[in-house]
Amino acid sequence: MKMKAALMYGPNDIRVEETEKPECPKDGLILKIMSVGLCGSDIRNLTTDSRKGAYPFIYGHEIVGFVDEIGSEETKYKVGDRLFLFPGTYCMECDECISGHSENCSNTAVAKLAGTGGFAQYVAVSGEKIRRGGIYEIPDDVSFDAASLGEPLTSVFACLENVKVGYPDTLVIIGAGPIGCFMAQLAKIRGAQKVIMIDINGTRLEMAKDFGVDITVNSSEENPIEAVKKLTNGKGADKVISATPVNTTQTQSIHMVKKGGLVVFFGGVPKGSMTELDCNLIHYNNIWIKGHFGASYSQSKRAFQLAISPTFPTEKFITHTLPLDKINEGIGLTKSGKAIKLYYILGIDNNQHLHNICLFLPTGI
Repeated sequence: MKMKAALMYGPNDIRVEETEKPECPKDGLILKIMSVGLCGSDIRNLTTDSRKGAYPFIYGHEIVGFVDEIGSEETKYKVGDRLFLFPGTYCMECDECISGHSENCSNTAVAKLAGTGGFAQYVAVSGEKIRRGGIYEIPDDVSFDAASLGEPLTSVFACLENVKVGYPDTLVIIGAGPIGCFMAQLAKIRGAQKVIMIDINGTRLEMAKDFGVDITVNSSEENPIEAVKKLTNGKGADKVISATPVNTTQTQSIHMVKKGGLVVFFGGVPKGSMTELDCNLIHYNNIWIKGHFGASYSQSKRAFQLAISPTFPTEKFITHTLPLDKINEGIGLTKSGKAIKLYYILGIDNNQHLHNICLFLPTGI
C-alpha cells in the first residue's frame, strides 16, 4: 500500500510523493498522522547534508495521530486511540535515568528509538517504543494541532522548571522566535514578575508582546546590555536565557545578569564554534551558567498535559494552514524571516489524505 510523504533527497531537495506505507510491527502499531510540527531542527536538517548522503529520508518528530493498525502481539492500544508521540526514548535503567534525569539517558541503543518520519501519512511505532514509554493519549475534546504543541513546549517546560523561574523573577529571554514566545508565556504562568525580550527583528518583538512579554529591546537599535541594566536599576536580571543559535548572545548574556544570577544556554551554536566569555566577571560576580537540552519523561508528560489544558493558550499560536505540497514554501517563509516567529505544524485532514500544514505564530499577524 502506498502513502504520501515529504521525502528528502538532499539539502533543500524535499519532494512530496508516494512511497511505501510502513509495515505494522507484530508487537507495535501503525499511527495515522494527523498533525506534525516543523521545528527549527527539521529546517536545519532539511536544508543541509544532514544524512551524509543517506537519502531519501523522512523527517518530522512532533507527531500526533490515531492508531490505524495494531500488531498481533500489541495489547496496550487499540485502533482509533488518539496518541501523542514524544520523540525521546529512555531506558529508565542507567544511572542518569534512575537519578531522575532521563533526558541524559546513556543507553545509546534505546536513544535510537527516538521518533521521526512524521512528514508522512503513516508511521510505524515499535513494540519497544511502546514499552519504554513517552506515548500519551489525547482526549477526544482536544484538537490534534493543539496536542502537537506538547513536543516543542516540553523542552521549554523542563528548562523553566529546572532553573526555577517564578515570582519575583525578572527574566531576560534572548531570541523572540517560537521557543522564546513559549518561554515568555510559560514564565508568566509560573509567576515571573517581569519578562524582557531581546531580538534584532522588530516585527518579532512586536509579536512577542502577545505572549506575556513586558518589555522588548531591539538589539539592532540599542545596546542590549545597557538596556537591561537600565531596566533593572543597574543590577541586571535574575535570570537570562540565551535561546538563539548565536555565540554573540551567549557572550552578552553574562553581562545582563545580576551578581549571583543564573544564565542558561538553551540554543546550540554552530558546531566547532567557540563562545568568548569573561571568566573574571563570572568568577567575581558569582554567576551560574547552565546548559539546557531535552526533558525527562516526567517533564514531557506534564508539558503535554499543560499544552492540552485550558491553562495554556495553545490555540493562540495557530493562525492558518498550508498544503503539505507547500512544505518547501513553509521552509522558505521561515528562512526569509516572515515565518521565523511562527511555529509550523503539518496536519492531515480527516479524509486521511495528508493535506494541511498548520502555521503556529502569534496572533495579530
